[in-house]
Amino acid sequence: MDAIVVKGNGPLEGETYASGAKNAALPILASALLAQGEHQFRNVPGLADVHTMLQVLGALGCDSQRLSGKSKNVVQIHVPAPGKVLPEAPYDLVKTMRASVLVLGPLVARYGRARVSMPGGCAIGARPIDQHLKGLKALGAEIELTEGYVEARAKRLKGATITFDLVTVTGTENVLMAAVLAKGRTLIENAAKEPEVEELARVLNKMGARISGAGSDVITVDGVDALHPVDHAIISDRIETGTLLVAAAITGGNVLVRHAVPEHLEAVIQKLRQTGCTVTSEGDGIRLKAPARVQAVDIKTHEHPGFPTDMQAQLMALLTTAQGTSVITENIFENRFMHVAELRRMGADITTDGHTAVVRGGAGLSGAPVMATDLRASASLVLAGLRAEGKTTVSRVYHLDRGYEQLEKKLKGLGANVRRIKER
Repeated sequence: MDAIVVKGNGPLEGETYASGAKNAALPILASALLAQGEHQFRNVPGLADVHTMLQVLGALGCDSQRLSGKSKNVVQIHVPAPGKVLPEAPYDLVKTMRASVLVLGPLVARYGRARVSMPGGCAIGARPIDQHLKGLKALGAEIELTEGYVEARAKRLKGATITFDLVTVTGTENVLMAAVLAKGRTLIENAAKEPEVEELARVLNKMGARISGAGSDVITVDGVDALHPVDHAIISDRIETGTLLVAAAITGGNVLVRHAVPEHLEAVIQKLRQTGCTVTSEGDGIRLKAPARVQAVDIKTHEHPGFPTDMQAQLMALLTTAQGTSVITENIFENRFMHVAELRRMGADITTDGHTAVVRGGAGLSGAPVMATDLRASASLVLAGLRAEGKTTVSRVYHLDRGYEQLEKKLKGLGANVRRIKER
């Protein structure tokens, strides 16, 4: 099992880049099921979760390959004729990644049947798929839950008005992919507005779908009879971008992150500026110049365009070094403070009460052996290690590899003292 060793080494300086967005790539790869033939997706990050999704597609009968050489970020997927697709996603794969459930909508829409294991993934709280199933039922699918699997059937889905009880990104994406082949018009109300949802709609429209309103809370879909394969370059990862910006901030550095989209990170950029950092657009990227010491800020996570829950742990690491006291309120997941105990091991002064964490900055961080509990928690511990005195060893970084492409190499290129080791 791998671990990452970090030693505080002063300010980070230079340029790096953001890879393709994991949370855009996963639904887009699943969307290939909607059209027979050869799909080509570019800017696909080399991540464990992407590999898992390709394995799921392979289990369904699709062939995929990642091109070698300079085009290694290009993935080609061949979707066979319907009779050669086995519409069942097995437990052994789906248990490792919650996003595997994204094949459910495409399978029932195009093949009339789907059998998908109940999903797994990060242990950051209950993330049920009841809203996915509510949407598919509204479109006419017959749903059964049996032996840990979701079974869905429909001769052809029919358009409907679907109002989610709460905002769900993967639920919006699953229902959106199902609705594009449904007969008639579908309205998805209280839809997620994340850039990754907009990106999925963009890809589906390139495939021949008729979708409008993506990026707002009401999406309109006029169903079509068939879609065609697509060639598409996936947007850059806003969470990786934000994490790299925080790496600059926590070390008092000056870093340019290329291939970044400022519009996707407005809430994060606003908070970083409030800490005293200078954040500017520069060419195709974002530059952050940090002060000698950042100031405390309060943060409340919300659905997009609010502050993203996927950046909460990273900002908490930064705020442990701030002047003053910060209050962080987590409104999305009920169990997303698991990194607090590990940050405390490094000397952070943090107390929690339910969904609220109080961070008293300035205590000083010291290197320590710590354990990653989920994807974003692992990033926060690496960031804390960049600032801490001494050596920090972050174990169980397979979590990190689910969402960051070669993060330690990018940090090393900016001057960080960081390396990956094998643990016994």
